[in-house]
Amino acid sequence: MKFAIYSRKSVYTGKGESVENQIELCKAYIAANYPDTAPHELVVYEDEGFSGKNLERPQFQSMLRDIDRHRPDCVVCYRLDRISRNVGDFAALIERFNAHGIAFVCIREKFDTTTPMGKAMMYIASVFAQLERETIAERVRDNMLMLAKLGRWLGGTTPTGYISEKQQEVILDGKIKTSCRLRPEPREIQIVSNMFAQFLALQSVRGVQQHLAVEGITSRTGGDYSLLGIKEILQNPVYCTADLDALAYFREKKADVCFDEGDCGAGRGLLSYNKRDYTKGHAPRNSIEKWIIAVGRHAGLVSGKDWVRVQHLLARRACPAAHANNDYSLLSGLIICSRCGKRMFAKPRSGQRADNAFDYICQSKLQFGTRKCDCQNLHGQTADDLVAQRLRPYLHPDGALVPLLKQLQQALRTSPDAAADLRQRIAACQNETEHLVDVLARGDVSDALLTRVNERMQVLEADLARLHEEERRAQAAQNAAAAEDWRRRGTALASFGESFNLFSVQEKRDFIRLLVEKCEWDGETLHIYVYSED
Repeated sequence: MKFAIYSRKSVYTGKGESVENQIELCKAYIAANYPDTAPHELVVYEDEGFSGKNLERPQFQSMLRDIDRHRPDCVVCYRLDRISRNVGDFAALIERFNAHGIAFVCIREKFDTTTPMGKAMMYIASVFAQLERETIAERVRDNMLMLAKLGRWLGGTTPTGYISEKQQEVILDGKIKTSCRLRPEPREIQIVSNMFAQFLALQSVRGVQQHLAVEGITSRTGGDYSLLGIKEILQNPVYCTADLDALAYFREKKADVCFDEGDCGAGRGLLSYNKRDYTKGHAPRNSIEKWIIAVGRHAGLVSGKDWVRVQHLLARRACPAAHANNDYSLLSGLIICSRCGKRMFAKPRSGQRADNAFDYICQSKLQFGTRKCDCQNLHGQTADDLVAQRLRPYLHPDGALVPLLKQLQQALRTSPDAAADLRQRIAACQNETEHLVDVLARGDVSDALLTRVNERMQVLEADLARLHEEERRAQAAQNAAAAEDWRRRGTALASFGESFNLFSVQEKRDFIRLLVEKCEWDGETLHIYVYSED
């Protein structure tokens, strides 16, 4: 008989139920029950540092592929939850084994799917494995919700204008309880106050951005405030004073409001919890009715009346961002301003959009005005015509397009797999999160430790959301189908010759980006840089 042995452990410790111990116990079980099994009939799969909440584990996936190809007689594991803690995943896995006629043995629980009773007991045990995982996760959520409703700052990225500080207080029996609260940072809190005042006066996020740039006010990183960053600040309830106007607003939005009229009037700010759904990729923002709003221990900055007015103005005036794609220009986002290094985007001339009259304008100038960059605008149609004329020789069958395509194909084949590194970093974050969950699952956790664990989990959740987004982008950049589409489109264009003028704007734009690395505009001359040219 041929056996596949699977072992898994979430966190490396080198003791207890290590993957090595699991494998040795499985081998001993096989030797005792199937004494004629030769060593070469055993294939071992080890996943160290991976959770059992899903099946996305490298060695586990390798085992599934080998099962489809080589069809072992039996899969053996030490304990049921080493395979999966999810009932749905486990049920589908057993059905897959059954379809291939593969037995499944779990030596700890002594389950054997070759018998009806063993199969039934295994399903029951898998239900309890998932229940254990969900109970731990529910306890973590309950702890965080309790702290949020008490007005404690739970950690994570501190809002602009505040710093997080620890405070201690003595409770019963002389025990000391440690918690965190927000304390205003004088320089930043003045900037935030300025943002709210300017927005109420200008009623424009872009106007606030330009005002900050002119005044030389920068963010924590030393760069200019982005439109999205300013909007995030203006929408954050942490700056709103807990008063009757704020209470009425969040009740109207059906948020989980954890204060009433008696808590208003003390001048304290609000804390919001559950603003994002960290169980989903990229941590999307939850709707307001899922938010938990509590009175914090910090001083509010903006009255509820003004904060609510800001929210209504933001809802009516969505802030447009500059986009490289449109239906009339070929080079938007591809041209670099030589004066400041920012990209240039197409902008229709006022009242002349119907005639396709537009200019390329530097992003700095577009956002902050001529005080930030005074580079002269570039006539859009003239620039497009110059680039099209420059690339026309590549459209002939004997042009240089085909060699360039071959170089592109080689570059695509030899590009490093950035997604692999991201997956390792994601796994590390997930492993640390699981370890912290195990810490919280113990019954002897102090308030001080609980606070520190919660702070770290907030950071890990934010890191996971960012890494998942980077992984998505890396995978998209290396998508073989997309690469093949680029090669096919470029090869087809090479045979069209003078029919270039018949292509759509998007087709022309794709062709240009296939050949042109970048363009630079210094206010007088447009420099065009074609790939593989000196």
